[in-house]
Amino acid sequence: MTTATDTASFAARARDLIAADDLTELAGHLYAHARHCRDDVGVRDALRPLPGPDVARLVHAMVLIAIKRRRHDWTACELINQVARRLPTELTPEQLKDLTRYAVRGWRALTPGTLEIVARGVAATGPLPADLLKVLTDRSGESQRLRQALTELVGPQLDPRDPWAEQVGTEVATLGPAWQRLVAHASTAVAARPTVGWSTEASRLLAEVDPAEVTQVLDRWLAAASRTPQSPPAPANADVLRGLLWLVERSAPTPEQVRRVGGLVETMLRRLPGIGPACPKVANAAVGVLGRVDGEAALAQLARLSARVTYKGTRNEIDKALDARATAMGIGRDEIEELAVPDYGLTEVGRHRTALGGCRAELLIGSTGTTLAWFTESGRQVKSPPAAVRRDHATELAELKGLAKEITGMLAAQAARLDRLFLAQRVWTLTAWRQRYLDHPLVGTLARRLLWLVDGVPCGWVDGELRTLDDTRVSAADDAEVRIWHPIGRPVPEVVGWREWLERHQVVQPFKQAHREVYLLTPAEETTGTYSNRFAGHILRQHQYHALAAVRGWSDRLRLMVDDTYPPTSRELPGWGLRAEYWVEGAGDDYESDCTESGSYLRLVTDQVRFYPIDAAQNWTHASGGGYSTGAWTNGRPADALPLDQVPPLVFSEVMRDVDLFVGVASVGNDPTWADGGPQGWFRDYWTSYSFGELSATAETRRDLLTRLLPRLAVGQRAHVDGRFLVVQGDLRTYRIHLGSGNILMSPNDEYLCIVPARGATNPGERHFLPFEGDGMLAVILSKAMLLAKDSEITDPTITHQIRT
Repeated sequence: MTTATDTASFAARARDLIAADDLTELAGHLYAHARHCRDDVGVRDALRPLPGPDVARLVHAMVLIAIKRRRHDWTACELINQVARRLPTELTPEQLKDLTRYAVRGWRALTPGTLEIVARGVAATGPLPADLLKVLTDRSGESQRLRQALTELVGPQLDPRDPWAEQVGTEVATLGPAWQRLVAHASTAVAARPTVGWSTEASRLLAEVDPAEVTQVLDRWLAAASRTPQSPPAPANADVLRGLLWLVERSAPTPEQVRRVGGLVETMLRRLPGIGPACPKVANAAVGVLGRVDGEAALAQLARLSARVTYKGTRNEIDKALDARATAMGIGRDEIEELAVPDYGLTEVGRHRTALGGCRAELLIGSTGTTLAWFTESGRQVKSPPAAVRRDHATELAELKGLAKEITGMLAAQAARLDRLFLAQRVWTLTAWRQRYLDHPLVGTLARRLLWLVDGVPCGWVDGELRTLDDTRVSAADDAEVRIWHPIGRPVPEVVGWREWLERHQVVQPFKQAHREVYLLTPAEETTGTYSNRFAGHILRQHQYHALAAVRGWSDRLRLMVDDTYPPTSRELPGWGLRAEYWVEGAGDDYESDCTESGSYLRLVTDQVRFYPIDAAQNWTHASGGGYSTGAWTNGRPADALPLDQVPPLVFSEVMRDVDLFVGVASVGNDPTWADGGPQGWFRDYWTSYSFGELSATAETRRDLLTRLLPRLAVGQRAHVDGRFLVVQGDLRTYRIHLGSGNILMSPNDEYLCIVPARGATNPGERHFLPFEGDGMLAVILSKAMLLAKDSEITDPTITHQIRT
């Protein structure tokens, strides 16, 4: 045990040796008693007056002792680093040589700050030794200053494991000193946004390179970085990529480069197994660039990303950028999202024409997506661009294909935005609505397939006009009010009539509107009062549920099998002053079968749906369950759930529709391979009850639609709807396909038939007209029906074995 007297003697001895200028003996004293001297205030006070050169001599002497010792002493190492905090930048060649020897022993012996001093000192007299360079590179991830110093001394140290970084490293070596300086400067992009000084230096360096070359090179590197990553970029690579984005910002980016910046946001947010988003900080930097770049192209990318990005941190950056634009323009957020949609050079709604090498290319947007059609000089349509076009106009052809891809992505984003209009309570004048929706070259391809209320009159677009349910032409003043039509509260004959109208005119809606499910309060919910158990007791695949919730605008945290608390899945509805909650908990307690390698639950069990004022205190529960509450987990005041009959019917219906969607998509009951009940058969009862039980509202809509469509389909000759099932008469057996889960029972005795749909498979044989997009289960059911109607022709042994046994 060390006494106070002993401690005092350590400090006294240090003061005596300093007075005698015997720093070699002092080094031995400190090293021998490092365990006590490291934390001794008296020793630190004795060393504090040492001037810089004496600190260098003392550190050098201690390092020499450490080098001679075979066994590394971590306590002595910590003491050396304490003394080295005041190490001067002027070191003798001998000191630099021995500090380098010590640094490369593999002990992580020097701090990044001391390594920086050594590196700069060694580099001043010649190239850095390979072993020191390796240590610096390995340790650069620990310190931005060390990383920046390394870049200044030897150029950017890109990790070649990232393919784009390898490309940049290879090219920059041949592009010349100006590009080497640019990339070196890019690697110093260590802050969240560029400083004035960084931007000024970037502009100076960019001026040394031909602008056309800057555009070509940066565009090439952005394209390389936008390829799907297999792992997160190394810290140094991420800084370089962020710096390259800032260089793009300073170099008057082209619309194509702006699109690439927007694409990089999504690339860097792609989820990697066991990791999560690849690199949010680069995604956020790209959003920052889009927010600072003027022009329609950047605004369009922000609008597109607003409808597609679900990662909370980046989503917040997008919201801030759009809000800032809206404020600068003096308009609302909803308006800027409407005005931000580009027309992509479309000459009319859904059509773009261009001439290439004597041929005409037409980009067409329809209910089936974006297509390119080619016509010869004589006007004859051909399947693909002629050889002369591919040979002589390769660049223009690539741009046209890129435009088609960009439009496809924007269409999906705009469809999602329009789907949110039901709860947005937006009202337009007829003039503004025509400009932003009906006659907009891009959005018009969606808006013309939806139903609207013009001064309260329901109407749809057909034969080049707005028409009512009986096809009467709609006439209205320019200042007439326009709203989106929703089936809730509309008379049943009107809703049924519009469904028939869509089928009669072969209109395919971009999402369910006329066929949209309506959720009204049930007697059970009137009894419970403040909560709904309609979607309780389901077993959902957590990761699929989590992704879908984000797409639909809900906040959800992945639950880990740990001792932690979690809020419910929730959706805020600012326009209504409400917050909806769906209570879910982790399912299971077996690390082998109930969670991933990273510890997240594979499945969740569902409970109540509740509504609260938007500013009410948040509820919480333990990861493994035990019930939600406010006071048990926070100091907040417990909040009372709102009575369901006080929730606006439209809000209640849309929220319950989302929850129904979560269950319908993520339930393990949809998995045809789970007939055995999953791990150890724990979920057999649930799987059976869900797979063949009562239909949800979504499945009921599916049943009603199939009842009307079957007589028009070839498969309808062998199929009919019977309660919860689509019954198909094959050559060998009769099959009952459940209209909710898509699972199959076959005669005799209702034997289970397992058919796993191929991912991305399309319906064979006939093409089906469906009055809306987005019901993947309906497509699966029709595909199975068509297959089983000709069961004698099935060759897949995994199916024939079940049918013929």
